[in-house]
Amino acid sequence: MKRVVIITGAAGGIGKATSQVFDTAGWQVVGVDKNKGINLPGVAHFIQADISQPDTPEQILDEVSAQEGRLDALINNAAIQVCRPLIETSLSEWDLTMASNVRSAFLLTLAAYPLLKKRGGAIVNVSSVHAVTTSPGMAAYAASKGALLSLTRSMALELAQDNIRVNAILPGAVDTEMLRSGLCRSHVKGEKVEDLIRSLGSKHITGRVGRPEEIGRAILFLADTEQSSFMTGQSLIVDGGTTAKLSTE
Repeated sequence: MKRVVIITGAAGGIGKATSQVFDTAGWQVVGVDKNKGINLPGVAHFIQADISQPDTPEQILDEVSAQEGRLDALINNAAIQVCRPLIETSLSEWDLTMASNVRSAFLLTLAAYPLLKKRGGAIVNVSSVHAVTTSPGMAAYAASKGALLSLTRSMALELAQDNIRVNAILPGAVDTEMLRSGLCRSHVKGEKVEDLIRSLGSKHITGRVGRPEEIGRAILFLADTEQSSFMTGQSLIVDGGTTAKLSTE
């Protein structure tokens, strides 16, 4: 029987690519997104749901339990990004960011726990390099991703007794709609987005930004007990070497 994985934010760049990576590896993919599941190759079972709403996680897991009967991995990937200076960030923007990026992972883990503990399994929280080094205008997003990183360590400690591993992945700049939207908002109007992407990529040790499938393969590694059985409570940075370089260089 196929292993089952839930991937939130399945209609986004990293989520869509990760779904395809898991499908290719032989997993049954349950994709969750607040947007309609149109053209989502690799997703066998789609659930349209807004994970920022507190009742949503239990509804998702009730459906997965009824239709799939098992769960082997949970990928907390869905997130929103607010690009705004701290003093201009509204309370509603702050609260929605925390609800979408942190509270959802907490509630989905609670809801998924009964299924995960039956066989053991894995949780992968998709944090960000903004959890460890950030930029102006990213306060709400950086705070949420830092909280998710700390939550990962706590989850790993408390769920180990049930043979559930919990790790985080910290992507750097990856060519997704979220990245492109952020670049367009923060740069001079009139600049072509492809030029902005190339300029950003040139600042990386690898000379380019990441591809969504590269993050997807790293997520699969952390979720697959055969590949990462001795890893839990860890953070895996996948950023083209950016955080390895001093900002003064």
